[in-house]
Amino acid sequence: MGVYLSTPKTDKASADGENDRVRFGLSSMQGWRTTMEDAHAALPDLDDCTSFFGVYDGHGGKAVSKFCARHLHKQVLINDANSSGDLPASVHKAFLRMDEMMKGQRGWRELTELGDKGNKISGMLEGIIWSPKASDDLGDGWNNEEGPNSCFPGPTSGSTACVAVIRNDQLIVANAGDSRCVISRKGQAYNLSTDHKPDLEGEKERILSAGGFVVAGRVNGSLNLSRAIGDMELKQNEILPAERQIVTAEPELKTVKLSEDDEFIVLACDGIWDCMSSQEVVDFVHKHLNTEDTLSDVCEKLLNRCVAPTSGGEGCDNMTVIIVQFKKPLSSAATSSTEQSAATAEEMRPNELNGPDEPLK
Repeated sequence: MGVYLSTPKTDKASADGENDRVRFGLSSMQGWRTTMEDAHAALPDLDDCTSFFGVYDGHGGKAVSKFCARHLHKQVLINDANSSGDLPASVHKAFLRMDEMMKGQRGWRELTELGDKGNKISGMLEGIIWSPKASDDLGDGWNNEEGPNSCFPGPTSGSTACVAVIRNDQLIVANAGDSRCVISRKGQAYNLSTDHKPDLEGEKERILSAGGFVVAGRVNGSLNLSRAIGDMELKQNEILPAERQIVTAEPELKTVKLSEDDEFIVLACDGIWDCMSSQEVVDFVHKHLNTEDTLSDVCEKLLNRCVAPTSGGEGCDNMTVIIVQFKKPLSSAATSSTEQSAATAEEMRPNELNGPDEPLK
């Protein structure tokens, strides 16, 4: 459900880029919604051998999705520098770190600046008035600040996060929420993420164990996601770790060793997946790859395909999509991190794929 405009906003924010490993295109559109709450990050050169792409679908406002787009990839790099090359663990830690960073005076100030226009001036003024503390408790460059909102518990709004990190021939996909990443392998679509919904058996078990409930497919009758960054009112059980809260920011990770059969990945918010299946999207991209000048043109056509002609129902959400195409040949060199994985990560090799349109087990 949601409040809709009388006519959709179909103007798009699009971009293209590439390096010697990948080329990408992206596009986002507000559509029928009264506000745009999606955000994204596309950094083909996160470092010399690493590319980062992410989509963030906000709910209850745009501040958390914008915060993630600003900070999550930076935390991956910081963690990676301190983890002896364990890239999956670095990504995992970055997701959970977002919730911690959004607390307190600095968290409040940045979220205020990133939120509604009316709050930006207030946030900027507080940034001038209240100086940062000289403390950096976790050594990741995030200095806390003193101020009237030092006890801010974090936002009640939230965001999904679905990111793809590519290093040499290793692809790591991390997801919390119902945005999705799909890979095309010889034209066949394979889901690299699971849509985290409250009715999933494992998700519902965690929700109930933490003291929550599920009604009509919604956590505590309100949120239709079981994992998200933010939503701090659903993370208040002080005796449980972050991973076991009613709603958790802990990502599910998949680690893929890329092969010559891998053509591209598509990351998109649920505004796309509500309208088309994973295979339909892959087929659509293949159809238009040879007819469009850029990947962002393909993305724009996909948004036009999904937007509804009238308000209400599918095709009325904000929409964001990123297509990342692998250049051939893939680098055969892999760092030692390829042999490592976080506790939640699984490795997928070319002969271990599940059936089409199915999440990897």
